[in-house]
Amino acid sequence: MHAVLALVAGRRRRRWTLVSWLLAASHLGMLENRQSLGLPNAVTLLRANLAATGGPARWLPVAALASDLLDGRLARRMGSETAFGAQADSLADVAFWTWFVLRHEPSRSVRIGALAAWAAPVAVVTIASIGRGQMVDAPRPAVLRPAAAMQVVVATRAVLRRAPQNR
Repeated sequence: MHAVLALVAGRRRRRWTLVSWLLAASHLGMLENRQSLGLPNAVTLLRANLAATGGPARWLPVAALASDLLDGRLARRMGSETAFGAQADSLADVAFWTWFVLRHEPSRSVRIGALAAWAAPVAVVTIASIGRGQMVDAPRPAVLRPAAAMQVVVATRAVLRRAPQNR
């Protein structure tokens, strides 16, 4: 799958897919007793690589939102939820949404909010995990998930944003 994504990505963005492959390959043990990634995890990894594949910036967040809903629904329906999927889902969100807002979001306050919603929790969990010498699970609020709300805000702003006029 990553080889196909690297071909689609083109020369400039192949490093993105290489890093994605290295992260996925180095965490395959988190699949537990499964013999393959499975469809839900493949959808997650596709979302993680949307930045490399390019496409119209206006619709990439819609594709990311749709894939985020789809991978979770598929995993629950197929009974294929894994530690790999949970971690990959969070990292795919961080990778895509952070890239998207830094590259395409004109509002500084929205960029700051997005970094607070995605990058800050990753940094906190990483620091806590290193400090404790074992992985720490990120807290998941039951009522409002700031990162999910931020996805909707960023995607809506992208879709409603006017395309630049050729001059």
